[in-house]
Amino acid sequence: MTVVCIRFLPPPGYEDVPPGLLGLLEEFTPVVQALPPDGALADLGGAERYFGQDGLRLAPLIRVRALARYGVDCAIGAGPGPLLARLALRGARPGEIRAVPEDPRAVAEFLAGLPVTALPGVGPATARTLCGYGLDTLGLVAAAPPGTLQRLVGARTARELRERAAGIDRSRVAPNAAARSLTAERTFPLDELDPARHRRELLSAAEETGARLRAGEQVCRALTLTVRYADRSTTTRGRTLAEPTAHSAALTGTAYGLYGSLGLQRARVRGLVLRAEGLTDADRASHQLSFDPVDEKLRRIEEVADRARARFGPRAVMPGSLAA
Repeated sequence: MTVVCIRFLPPPGYEDVPPGLLGLLEEFTPVVQALPPDGALADLGGAERYFGQDGLRLAPLIRVRALARYGVDCAIGAGPGPLLARLALRGARPGEIRAVPEDPRAVAEFLAGLPVTALPGVGPATARTLCGYGLDTLGLVAAAPPGTLQRLVGARTARELRERAAGIDRSRVAPNAAARSLTAERTFPLDELDPARHRRELLSAAEETGARLRAGEQVCRALTLTVRYADRSTTTRGRTLAEPTAHSAALTGTAYGLYGSLGLQRARVRGLVLRAEGLTDADRASHQLSFDPVDEKLRRIEEVADRARARFGPRAVMPGSLAA
């Protein structure tokens, strides 16, 4: 077993896994790919040679270290490649390690009964098309004539589907792959009823999100706000931005809009989580010029503030309402 796919299971009250868990995996191999919000892929090919054990024997050690250092349990899938490791993880329970053997017959047997929706990248539309013609399992897809699949989903998709349904995986673990989302969390020490305090923490989270995006030369396409209440229940709202951005003012305005849409009335709030989603490189995004001198001034101030924070620390420049 060369590749493991890990889903971390933080205890109740944690929105995200501790960032040090990826560092824990890097103690075994530098080939680690984050799978936000709570997972990772790790290629243990080199680690097997170094430790003298295969990935299936190293997986329990990873789990024990995660529990001992961070109090975080995990479920682990193992296989000869990323696809099979992901599929093995699909049925794993907390604390369980599931593996797909490298033997081709065992791989075919494992895949045969899985639904087509188990394959990463197969969306609802493709699944409906395949299931409408009786191709509802990977075994049936792998055995279907190539011409039939091509007529149903197109030549390229048909080729990829047939290969992956047969266990042929051409993907690789991509170390340091860019994250697809970014999260800023704010937790109150006691249940907080004051909307002004809620908005203050939202401002802080939006400022942090914008600064982290700009530092990574990225922009986001959407924001999601999760409000966690005193009884541990949550409410989530999301909104697609008018254009991809890392501009703190735009992020703050959207965050306030999401909060306002919840219509909270004296809610006992324990925490707020702001998640930037659909991350992409800033140089690939377009910005609609508004010819608004105020907006242009805010963006220039933002650039200066970023340089000051990079030199003197994150609290060197901040909105006045956060300085108290």
